[in-house]
Amino acid sequence: MTIHLSIVLWLPLAAGVLALLVRGSLARWISVLGALATLAYAIVIVADYDVGGGLQHVTDEMWIGALGIHYKLAVSGLSVVLILTTAVVFLGAALWSALRGEPGSRPGLYAVLMGLAQSGVLGAFMAQDIVLFVAFFDLMLVPYYFLTIVWGGPRRGPAVLKLFVYTLVGSLLMLVGAVATGVLAKAGDGGATSFAISDLQQSLVSSGSQKWIFLTFAIAFLVKMPAFPFHGWMPDGYTQMPLAPLATFTALLSKVAAYGFLVIALPLYPQGAIEFQMLMLTVALASILYGSAMAFTATNTRLVLGYSSVAQLGFIIVGIFALNERGGDGALLQSVNHALVAAPLMLVVAMLAARAGGSEDLRDMGGIATRAPAFAAVFLVLTYALLAMPGSTNFIGEYLILLGVFTSKIVVAFVAAVGVAGAAVYGLRLYIRAMHNRTGPAVGAREMTAREALVIVPLMLVVLALSLYPQFGLQRTEHAVKTSLVAVQDAAHDRGETLAAIGKEER
Repeated sequence: MTIHLSIVLWLPLAAGVLALLVRGSLARWISVLGALATLAYAIVIVADYDVGGGLQHVTDEMWIGALGIHYKLAVSGLSVVLILTTAVVFLGAALWSALRGEPGSRPGLYAVLMGLAQSGVLGAFMAQDIVLFVAFFDLMLVPYYFLTIVWGGPRRGPAVLKLFVYTLVGSLLMLVGAVATGVLAKAGDGGATSFAISDLQQSLVSSGSQKWIFLTFAIAFLVKMPAFPFHGWMPDGYTQMPLAPLATFTALLSKVAAYGFLVIALPLYPQGAIEFQMLMLTVALASILYGSAMAFTATNTRLVLGYSSVAQLGFIIVGIFALNERGGDGALLQSVNHALVAAPLMLVVAMLAARAGGSEDLRDMGGIATRAPAFAAVFLVLTYALLAMPGSTNFIGEYLILLGVFTSKIVVAFVAAVGVAGAAVYGLRLYIRAMHNRTGPAVGAREMTAREALVIVPLMLVVLALSLYPQFGLQRTEHAVKTSLVAVQDAAHDRGETLAAIGKEER
């Protein structure tokens, strides 16, 4: 079956532009229809995907011939499940906003910005040219600036400025690295300049260049995740961004960074990945420990989830830089898991605030579990998934990550395991203080409404489905993860290092 990826890519933005031309609630529902159509396309892509078949549904047109920049899109094993996850999360956010009549003003502008955000994320997952990837990597963030400026909290100005400064530095570094890669690869083989990832894999830049270029990409990805200590924009950004956009932001933008490590940093700069393996693992461990500690002490529910994301993304980095197949499989599965759990939990924050007089502070909540059993049950399922209870798909992801790093860096594995206990502590604290304990002063206990259930319950069911059959994701990613690590394994041999030193498992 021939699928034109450009249609899938730009459909959300097209729906947003159409919504901009109409008035009132119709704009919100056009946005929902656009997200629903995108999900339908994504399901077809996954159903048609040939496991182990490499790049599929390739679109390759010369974009800027003088510079060798391609408009090259494709679906790979690294991206196919993430594309479906993106469609699911954005549909949930669009439906949530439409059912609640949010935002109250300028819904057409809101729809076009959310459509642009979804197209940006999809473009980053489909891009097979590093300059095109950088363009989408930056484009997907632009709508969130305006969503926060127009509909954000009272301190949105400083929050947006901090987010802009952090991400601008990272993006500029990545652009420098991308340009240097194309120029140096051309100088190395004497051919024409090309920024297509497939071309660059055939002509890697020199070992010395790989190391510093790797760092430019790594810093940009760590800022976007965010990872400690590059998370300075996160507290202000999370507390000031509107909740539905924040749900998509925390679920998906960080996964583009994790995906970037696997599709660009490891295959194109394997010497850099090996050289800075311990540095990246150290950053990951710091993120796990710091994020867990801050999630346990924070009282703002958004920040509890924000810091838990820092910790969870630390696990994903550990899996990637175990530099073996088990770790890579776990990192990719955990990227999907976290997206599907983080998005509905952010929407749960709005549900809790609506029952606590508008407050998002844990100290103002509590005492509603017995009077809202359905809400309590859904929240509990999502909480168990967050803390990776056995039987959840998050447990499988974390298990694979720990198994992968245990074969290469046993001390790192033991320290990372502390984060598993940390997740249980902050996850249960969030649930108990929000649903049990004493009733907050302004709490009005009521059951989950039909409109809330229409969004939250399907997202919860997706989490349960993946928990029952995690192989849905793993069977589509395993071959691609192996391919992503080939260059790292070859580089290890060139350096005369043992396979165990970089964590490759014996087959």
